[in-house]
Amino acid sequence: MVLATPTVNTALPFRTAGFRTLVEGLDYAARGETGFNFYGGRGELERVLSYRELRERARELAPRLLDLGLARLERVAIVAETGPDFVVAFMACQFAGLVPVPLPLALSLGTHRTHVERLRGMLESARARVALASEAYRGQLFEAAAGTLVGWIGTHAELAALPARGGELAPLGPEDPCYIQYSSGSTSFPRGVLVTQKAITANARAIAEHGLALRPGDRCTSWLPLYHDMGLVGCCLTPVLTQISVDYLTTASFATRPLVWLKLLSATGGTISFAPTFGYELCARRVGANGLSGLDLSRWRVAGIGGEMIRPRALAEFAAAFATAGFDERAFVASYGLAEATLAVTFAPLGVGVRSDTVELGEAFERRRLATPAGSRARRTRAFAICGRPMPGYAIEIRDEHGRALPERRVGRVCIKGPSLMTGYDHNPEATRQVLLEDGWLDTGDMGYLVDGELVVTGRSKDLIIVNGRNIWPQDLEWAVERLPGVRPGDVAAFAVTGEDERERIVVIVQCRTGDPAQQAEFRRTVQAVVNRQAGTECELVLAPPRSLTYTTSGKLSRAAARAGYLEGTIRDLATARPLAPAAANSDRRLARVG
Repeated sequence: MVLATPTVNTALPFRTAGFRTLVEGLDYAARGETGFNFYGGRGELERVLSYRELRERARELAPRLLDLGLARLERVAIVAETGPDFVVAFMACQFAGLVPVPLPLALSLGTHRTHVERLRGMLESARARVALASEAYRGQLFEAAAGTLVGWIGTHAELAALPARGGELAPLGPEDPCYIQYSSGSTSFPRGVLVTQKAITANARAIAEHGLALRPGDRCTSWLPLYHDMGLVGCCLTPVLTQISVDYLTTASFATRPLVWLKLLSATGGTISFAPTFGYELCARRVGANGLSGLDLSRWRVAGIGGEMIRPRALAEFAAAFATAGFDERAFVASYGLAEATLAVTFAPLGVGVRSDTVELGEAFERRRLATPAGSRARRTRAFAICGRPMPGYAIEIRDEHGRALPERRVGRVCIKGPSLMTGYDHNPEATRQVLLEDGWLDTGDMGYLVDGELVVTGRSKDLIIVNGRNIWPQDLEWAVERLPGVRPGDVAAFAVTGEDERERIVVIVQCRTGDPAQQAEFRRTVQAVVNRQAGTECELVLAPPRSLTYTTSGKLSRAAARAGYLEGTIRDLATARPLAPAAANSDRRLARVG
């Protein structure tokens, strides 16, 4: 019988500080009994990897990597599947003095070409020499590596079977890189964040001590992908550096059965777990009359939220749905972070739940960018989640387009400074110059304002829709349409395009699942009314077939890809799309049967 790793080490003192490298942290954690646990799609424990075994296996694998002819600090690309093989290979690179590059899994069927192109861009950008994957993803790697510097492609089993000549290992040191993180927005032009050992140890310590107040008895549960910064740093590397046990569910398993996440938290006594807002929303939608049976969420003390704009209403619905299962809405902890800062920058206070700042929309907010508190007579309002204060050693400024710091309640560009900031994008000085400012600050590309020193994020600057001098946040339109019956989270993309008259107009793409013309017509009227009510303006509405929209490696909607597809004509309205010719239709059906 397979037993999960314990929550508390019986003899090893709990420790969060004093580690200069990831290897030093693992060396210490390996003296205890805690570690990683990997669960199947129905919540059954499949594999266990204690930190002691992780260290042993990583040290055994490290010489085999070096025997492939790799020089110190060369890059090893690893498809980041949620399982022991990925974390062993990742840590083997640390012991071998090599730099791992986590690669994303395919997002869905039907996106094979797009995914291969994304992988190729990352392999080229990182200048990887070796690429690793399971047998299931090996074929994609071979396709993606064509024409790149990759000289050896294999599975984890094939690498482990290679002879090792031995020799002294020279692990990555305090002044060395740790890994390369591709941000979730990396698609056509991937930007790899070069994360240093100093950055990861500093950010993990700040998260543990000031963000989460970790203590003996804490246990993490995660379904977040390990190629994303929140999954890798928050739910893998920080636990290693704090000796916390983690219970993993694959992202695909969560997407299929989201309530298994909560059942796993209940069964293992998990106290720490993070998700974007849509994760909580999906659980609230799926829970039925019997979904709460036997569920105990009373020990969940940090229900972290990050990775996307926080929607207080969706979180309130989750809290109401699971209150009888012991979930306390005060467990919600809003945060703000990004890969360029390793992960976290701000945390809201623990034990108070999600707090919102409601501002009045209209002239002041949309033209003069003043976040004025909404009064009782305000006609249009918007509640933004408060993401907390910067952690000790970190700082935030809100700046205007000229780089000048703005006072509180003035909306501008969010700029940050801190000990875990990237030194630059890997092999991309031009992209680095665009975001790293001369005074040592990083322009995040996010828009927001400060309230009593706490950060409120209002959206991405590059996603802003400006119509007649008014700032319209695309998330507002998307979320409003997503609340309609039959519309799913991620089904809607809103953006602006510039016409020949040099004026911007709003385009809203909605994935439509009905083929009935009458139902489509009624749906069009409803969506147009929602957009008009939300933004006070008309939009060009495109009802597109399902799977027309694309998503980033962390599952976020890519508005840039939606806009490009619209402009190129690859995303077309159902009313204008021409049916397939008979021969083509028959061919398509044959392909569907084979697939």
